[in-house]
Amino acid sequence: ADGRASAMATELASAEAYDAWIAANARGIVHFWAPWCEPCAAMDVLLETLAKRHPDVAIARCDAEAVEAVAARENVSAVPFFVFARDGRRVDSVEGADAATVTNKTRQYFPANANATTTTNAAMAKASGTTDLKTRLKSLIESQPVVLFMKGHPEEPKCGFSRKVVDALAAANVKFGSFNILADEEVRQGLKEHADWPTYPMLFVDGEFVGGCDIVLEMAEAGELAEACAASNGKVKNALDERIKSMLGAQDVILFMKGSREAPRCGFSAKVVSALNATGVDYETFDILGDEPIRQGLKAYSNWPTYPQLYYKSELIGGCDIILELAESGELASELGVK
Repeated sequence: ADGRASAMATELASAEAYDAWIAANARGIVHFWAPWCEPCAAMDVLLETLAKRHPDVAIARCDAEAVEAVAARENVSAVPFFVFARDGRRVDSVEGADAATVTNKTRQYFPANANATTTTNAAMAKASGTTDLKTRLKSLIESQPVVLFMKGHPEEPKCGFSRKVVDALAAANVKFGSFNILADEEVRQGLKEHADWPTYPMLFVDGEFVGGCDIVLEMAEAGELAEACAASNGKVKNALDERIKSMLGAQDVILFMKGSREAPRCGFSAKVVSALNATGVDYETFDILGDEPIRQGLKAYSNWPTYPQLYYKSELIGGCDIILELAESGELASELGVK
C-alpha cells in the first residue's frame, strides 16, 4: 500500500530522484511518510490544499523507510516529516503532523503574493511564533549537559570551524550532544539572537553559553576545556535525572517511544506497541518527540542509544530487538510482572 498519494505530489523513489527534484524546483515541499502512519494521510490532504493556494510550490512525497539514505541525510527520525526547499537548497523542516506550523512555514517561505494582507499575516504568524521559538531554544539548550550547535554532525561537520570544535571536544574526552543548525533555519537565526553571538558553532554547558570556535580552541589549548565541561554535572543533568526517576516511578510499565500507542511515529515503536498489546499488560507511553530534554537525557540515563525503550519498575527491559525476542519466546508478559 502506498498510503493516500496525492495527484499533485511527485513520488521520489530514490536518492537520485530526490536530488534532481530539489535542484529542479525553485519552491518545494517534500513530505516524508510511511505506509503505516495514519497522520501522514491527513497531512497529504493539507498539502493538496496548500498546493492550490500556492500554485508555484511543487509538492513531493518520499517514503522514509524505502529511501533510507535520503531520510538519514535529512535527519528524518519520525514521520510525517516535511522539508522546505528553495532555489535548490533546504531552508527548513517540520517534524510531526503539525498542520499549523506547516501552513505558517509555507506562507513564510512561499508567500502567495506580496500584497499587504499577506505581509500582515506573515507578521502575525512571526509574532505568535516568538514564544514558541524561545521555549524550543531553551529545550534544545538544556536537552543535554553539553550541547554543540554546529553545521552538520560530529561524524560529518559541514564547516572547518565546526570540525575544529568537534575535534577539541573529542580530544578532551567530553561527551556532548549536537544540533545541526543547517537543518533548521528558525533555530539557526533565533539562537544567534538568544546568545547574542553572530556565528557558529556555539557551545553550551549546563544551559549556559560558553563561546564559539575561537574561545573553545583557546580553552582547549590552555587545558581548560575538560574542566569547563565538567560543570555539565550541574543543574541540567540533575534536573533531568530527577525528572526521569519521577516518570519511571509513576507506573510499573512505561514505554518511551516515538508517537503514541494510538499513533506510533516510527516502525520500531509500532512493532513494540503491537507486542505489548498482545500481552494484555497495562502500560503507559511517553512521546519522546515532544520533549527534547527527555529524548536526549534518557539515552544517557539508561546508556541506551535508541528508541523505543521499555521499563518495568524503573528498570530498563530493552529496545525493539530485545522486546520482540521476548515476545517471540513468550517471555514478555512474565518479564513485565504477569504471573
